[in-house]
Amino acid sequence: MEMPREESQILEDLATLAASPGYAHAVAHICHRDNVIHIKGKLKPSDMDRLFSSERLIRTELTTLIGLMAKKPLDLSQQPTDVVEGYVNRTDALMRELHDAMSYPMFAAMFEAMKAGAEPPDPWSGPGMREPIFYGTESAYAFQYRDLAPGKYGADDDWMLKTKGFTSDQARTIAKTMCALMDEKGTRLFADARTAKAQPETWLSAFEFSLDEVAFHSGVAQDVVEAFFRAFLHTGDNAAFKEVGDFNEVAARPLLPTDHGTVLLFSHYAIYEALYESPFFWMWDDKPYRPTAAKHRGAFAEQFAAHRLAGVFGREHVHTNVNLHRGKDIVGEADVLVVYADRLIIVQAKAKKLTIAARKGNDNQLKADFAAAIQDSYDQGWTCANEILAGGCRLVDDKGKEIDLPSSIKEVFLFSLVSEHYPALAFQASQSLKFQTTDVIRPPFVMDVFLLDTLTEMLTTPLRLLSYVKLRVAVLDKLMSGHELTVLSYHLKQNLWLDDNYDTVMLEDSVAQDLDTAMLVRRDNQPGDDTPVGILTKMRGTRYERLIKEIEAKVDPATLELGFHLLSMDEDSCMNVHRVLETITRKAQLDGNRHDVTLALSTPPCGVSFHCNPTPSLEAIAVLETHCVKRKYQQRAAQWFGVSVNPDGQVQFGVTLDFPWEPSEEMDRLTANMKRAARVRDVLPQYTQGVSRIKLGRNEPCHCGSGRKYKKCCLS
Repeated sequence: MEMPREESQILEDLATLAASPGYAHAVAHICHRDNVIHIKGKLKPSDMDRLFSSERLIRTELTTLIGLMAKKPLDLSQQPTDVVEGYVNRTDALMRELHDAMSYPMFAAMFEAMKAGAEPPDPWSGPGMREPIFYGTESAYAFQYRDLAPGKYGADDDWMLKTKGFTSDQARTIAKTMCALMDEKGTRLFADARTAKAQPETWLSAFEFSLDEVAFHSGVAQDVVEAFFRAFLHTGDNAAFKEVGDFNEVAARPLLPTDHGTVLLFSHYAIYEALYESPFFWMWDDKPYRPTAAKHRGAFAEQFAAHRLAGVFGREHVHTNVNLHRGKDIVGEADVLVVYADRLIIVQAKAKKLTIAARKGNDNQLKADFAAAIQDSYDQGWTCANEILAGGCRLVDDKGKEIDLPSSIKEVFLFSLVSEHYPALAFQASQSLKFQTTDVIRPPFVMDVFLLDTLTEMLTTPLRLLSYVKLRVAVLDKLMSGHELTVLSYHLKQNLWLDDNYDTVMLEDSVAQDLDTAMLVRRDNQPGDDTPVGILTKMRGTRYERLIKEIEAKVDPATLELGFHLLSMDEDSCMNVHRVLETITRKAQLDGNRHDVTLALSTPPCGVSFHCNPTPSLEAIAVLETHCVKRKYQQRAAQWFGVSVNPDGQVQFGVTLDFPWEPSEEMDRLTANMKRAARVRDVLPQYTQGVSRIKLGRNEPCHCGSGRKYKKCCLS
């Protein structure tokens, strides 16, 4: 492996290049090339392809270029096209070289160890973390920074207005207006270029703004916009920025002044991230206000988590600042506690950031930051979970209300939540978090507020969210990805079930395209589909989906377990559930008798028995339970489910059998003449013989209740 040049030499060359006359035009060209999505009609996942190209410069690289350019007074002189193109090509080459230099120490150490036949060193400690921290996938969508900022700083608005001249909501409006103007100007330039069949001389005008135009388009008073410009204007020489990982002032103050009274802003992400991050540091400089700012910062993460989880589970199931009392002592505190059926979620929230020393690869500081942000919150959650499971605790929330717990707790999920951008969070959690598990306490789920926001946006019911969390923590040790958003996108497309034959599965960042598209449609009002094609869409209008919705409407441990089982099925199995329910309900409608079908899986052994009873009764419950007990024993399964529906397909009652299989002479005798559960493709034809005699017109409403015509539904 060829040794690259030193980082310092590469950065020196970049700084010299960034000081070239008219280099701002090259920056504008690169920002347009690498940040802009071109949409025709509806936004599609394929439109995002260019954002996942290895050739584009990512946000941290662009901020580095702008930070180096800001070390000298801006030279905006127009340069010939070939000169600007030369700047761009040279920039790309140097940035590739910089990436190689940052990666080299990690790979070189591994190669040397391999040559010597020694154990390879840990690649993700100290200097090895610099590369994933700098080049890691973004923690948040730009619009999340924008929309969460007022919630984060709303309690500080009096201070903001008094010291800065604007509130958090006014700041959001101004920033949003500037980004909308950036889009409009860029679109006009692009349209003019297509008409002229030539690239514009410069893209810089798309990123330039005057005080008057922002005030006019935002509807915010000019003096307030002026105060906003002042707060986010870069006015120094960025002297502290000497190497990657140093404080780069243009990240905190992304507005660059020109010599004719305007400002330059090169990306949405820059101003929205500054809007979310910078105000806390302003408040921190005000020592008398510092304790209040810290209190509000900590409360934000807890309140946000409670609000988003209440939107999924209902307010009655979500409790905040829960103290665990054992006698006279408080033995634990859960920031947020969700109690739903026989499942608990314990959320411990922290408002910690990765320090500059840690970003630069200081191993001790990396460990200290991780401990303060993640390990401590996990340890607190673990303590709470064990105290609850030990019994004898009184749980009291911040309103003084005592919380009732289920008589039996099946699973406890621990969420470690951070409110700040934490680079390479998924990498660091997988490498550094020390945790334990029991039969009830599952592995921890480490996340930031941005992931929680996205999870609860896309998985809006308790069953869907809990099912994903179960699947996600079950594969912590075998699934690798740059970011948790990638894993969620994979799940939404095809279900997060990984075959036991695979020891390790790696997901590349582009897997997130479908989720990115859906979130832009939902939160940025882009035209397009607001749900990725996959588990949330493919079974729409089927009996399977109706069954899932009925289970979601019930807060019942038995039906919840059945729901998890159904959601773990592949697409073919889901369609089989639809066909089975369609068949037995139709036959019951025809002859008024009870009908049943069983779906069995061999690995792991488990199954579901469906009964259609024209009228529910105690006898019907006993029949279903006996049937399930026999089937479970015959299949040697640890789990078996029974569902009784009426002829319209509505759930009447259910049975869940969840205990280890054990041999029994009595059960051997009872199941001696019982046929093995047949495959669905073999058993369905005989069940549908009677149904097929009923003639349905192709254009009549389908009998499954989907609302579609028969020819476009079950007939196909």
